[in-house]
Amino acid sequence: MNRKLSQIIVVLLIALLGFNCSRKKDTWMSRNWHDVTTKNNTLYNGRVAYDKGLQDIVNTYRDNFWELLPVERMIVSEDVRLPNEVLNQNFDKAEEKAAKAIQKHSMLIDNRERNPKIDEAFLLLGKARYFEQRFVPALEAFNYILYKYPTSNTINHAKVWRAKANLRLDNNEKAIEDLMKMIEEEYMKPEDYSDATAMLAQAYINLEQRDSAITYINKAAVHTKNFEHKGRYLYIKGQLLNQLGYKDSANYAYDHVIDLNRRTPRRYLMNAYMAKARNFDYDRGNKEEFLELLTDLEENRENRPFLDIIYNQKAVYFKNTDSIDLAIAYYNKSLRTKSEDKYLESLNYITLGNFSFDAKEYAIAGAYYDSTLERMVVDSKKYRVLKKKRDNLDDVILYDGIARANDSILNAVAMSPEERLVYYSEYTEKLKAEALAAEEAAEIAKIKGELPNEQRFNQQNTSISSQNPKGPATTGVFYFYNPTTVAYGKTAFKRTYGNRELQDNWRTSSISNPAAVSTDKEISQEEYSIETDPTFDPQTYISQLPTEPEVLDSLKVDRNFAYYQLGVIYKEKFQEYDLAVDKFENLLKSDPEERLIIPSKYNLYKIYSIKEEIEKANGVKQDIINNHGESRYAKILQNPDEELRNDQDSPEARYNKLYRDFQAQKYASVIKESDELITKFGGEEFVPKFELLKAQAVGRYKGFEAYKEALNYVSLNYPQSVEGKKAQLIYQTSIPQIQNSAFSTETDQEKNHKLIYAFSTLGENQSTELKERIEFIVKELRYDKMKVSLDVYTKDQQFVVIHTRRDKLGAEGLAELLSIGKVEDTRGVDLSKWNRKKKYFPKVEREFFTITSPNYRIVQIHKNLQEYLKPESE
Repeated sequence: MNRKLSQIIVVLLIALLGFNCSRKKDTWMSRNWHDVTTKNNTLYNGRVAYDKGLQDIVNTYRDNFWELLPVERMIVSEDVRLPNEVLNQNFDKAEEKAAKAIQKHSMLIDNRERNPKIDEAFLLLGKARYFEQRFVPALEAFNYILYKYPTSNTINHAKVWRAKANLRLDNNEKAIEDLMKMIEEEYMKPEDYSDATAMLAQAYINLEQRDSAITYINKAAVHTKNFEHKGRYLYIKGQLLNQLGYKDSANYAYDHVIDLNRRTPRRYLMNAYMAKARNFDYDRGNKEEFLELLTDLEENRENRPFLDIIYNQKAVYFKNTDSIDLAIAYYNKSLRTKSEDKYLESLNYITLGNFSFDAKEYAIAGAYYDSTLERMVVDSKKYRVLKKKRDNLDDVILYDGIARANDSILNAVAMSPEERLVYYSEYTEKLKAEALAAEEAAEIAKIKGELPNEQRFNQQNTSISSQNPKGPATTGVFYFYNPTTVAYGKTAFKRTYGNRELQDNWRTSSISNPAAVSTDKEISQEEYSIETDPTFDPQTYISQLPTEPEVLDSLKVDRNFAYYQLGVIYKEKFQEYDLAVDKFENLLKSDPEERLIIPSKYNLYKIYSIKEEIEKANGVKQDIINNHGESRYAKILQNPDEELRNDQDSPEARYNKLYRDFQAQKYASVIKESDELITKFGGEEFVPKFELLKAQAVGRYKGFEAYKEALNYVSLNYPQSVEGKKAQLIYQTSIPQIQNSAFSTETDQEKNHKLIYAFSTLGENQSTELKERIEFIVKELRYDKMKVSLDVYTKDQQFVVIHTRRDKLGAEGLAELLSIGKVEDTRGVDLSKWNRKKKYFPKVEREFFTITSPNYRIVQIHKNLQEYLKPESE
């Protein structure tokens, strides 16, 4: 019996042992199957998608070598994203594959992962999320690896990526702490060490600790085996040293980039050359050797994609060596390369603009500045500074054009008839010589069969200048602007078709009207001749000169005012004191109006004081005190401690007083005083303010048409001032909105009616007395929402207005109550016990009318009260 029991136990043990072996075998096979599937299918596809996404970043990212490069190439978008919005489909696919690998092939048994590839899946998941700019979920994936897979062979890699995510989340101190701990405690592969130190450098850059950043970016460059990364790290090292002012050390770093030659991308190589060039010392360096280097770079065929920065650097070289013409040529060459570097283009344009400004070619400078602004970051500090300079340049262009044109005409008028004839004869002879040369070239081209392009499309314009009868002709870009080419075309047409009438089907009109074809004799009589062309006759220009005294006086006044404005602009806005002095002195020599003499002298005194030309400043000061002692400028000079803004007679103080009068509806006095102050302070910056305030007073006092005309005057005469631009905006936007004078109908139920009593402006006391009486009554009745005002309507009429906040019937009821003269407020009073003597006030026995707020606005704007009060039957 015992033997049988023992045999049964043995059999059971063998069976149990076989089952466990089978289970272990199945588990081992399952784990290896999951491992192979994860590695060779899902995870592989995810890595392929991730690599494509990285390549997309490399292909689309554009480094700005004018600023400190980031260690890692990545564009971080600041835009708000929708929940399901994807930045890059490849990274989204990589994340999807990594998540699928984790979900389907993870073998978490007894709280331990049996699939050794899942940590790689989590790493891929975190990287994909990182480049999708979902940094918090990426950080979660990296932390999961660190907590769940402490023995993973990717642990150091995960720590570096966790530091990257922290840097993107602005947790720089945390990233530094983690990376320093890893570097000190862990054995790392060279590439992992390079990545860690590079991220440490980026963290210190973010914290603006450049010394520490240089240490770690250098370590990253030494240990990396990726030459693209090596070139980038060394270039960043040079930039950091440049920012600290160590130019020699920076150049040494750039030399290391250059030594890499073709092993690193050429963009790092060329920008290293250019960075060294920007560090060149023009006082002590070898200029010939430096120019030879730039020329070699320019002529190297491999550098063709970088000609924009090479040309720019050569332009900078010629600018610093005072070869301005060559500098301009190379700046233009750089622009013609059609560079994708917008900052480089902005540098080219602004430098060319400065050249033109220094040469007093303000219109050209303005165009260059416009091109610069288009390529700058809007609302940046540099943008705002240049925008202000460009806006100021509008005034210079305007007034300089006026001064040049009027000077030209006045100088020609001042010549004797003989001098005038000689002057314009020289000018027309020059034009004729050019026209004859062009005609000869055209005939030669005709013999050859066709006109060359440069003759057809780029001929010189020899037409008469409509703005400047003295000045030379300008160059046109369209061949019809050349009279010689046009005349040649007319002659060829007449030889072929004769004289044709201007009508439809002109080519067949000669069939039905043979008389339209001229005879050869008629054709020959009408053929173009340079000798008879009025363009080459001096009398053509002489006859256009004005002779009327009033026209000449107007030209002189405009010229003098332009001189004054240019002087003020050069002094106040550009600090070009020599140019300002030239304009003010020329103005004083030109017999200016009295209103411009004293301000010009005072400005000269201020400029001489700034330039420390004490003798000249004292001379002008004594001139103002002796000859203009009653002026406010003389008082300022005699009392230099008294600030102009506290002067009761200053433009600012007078404007503030005038504005208070405007708010008090003293429109007549505002208009009168504005005219006086505009004359008194003529040429100063406050004049447009007075003009706009006057226009607004005119509108309130005289109505819509007068307001429209006054706004137009301000916008046309002060187009570059803030007030002129505001007047133009009002004219374009508000005027169309208020020009409709039609009244609204069927408004009886609207609770915005006004009760109005009309008074003559001569009855000022009566209107004021009624206003005060009604205000007291409204207060007694506790009509808290009602207001009473005294409004000016015209110079002859004014209104006492009760803003009732009621409909028409309610407003008329109030008028009836006022006409009775009895006022009592019984609200909240027990009438059975009320034994209070009733109040009586004088009756308001004046005619009244009611009107809604919109219709009252129309009445005030268009001054059409009679039309509103007209009976409907009419």
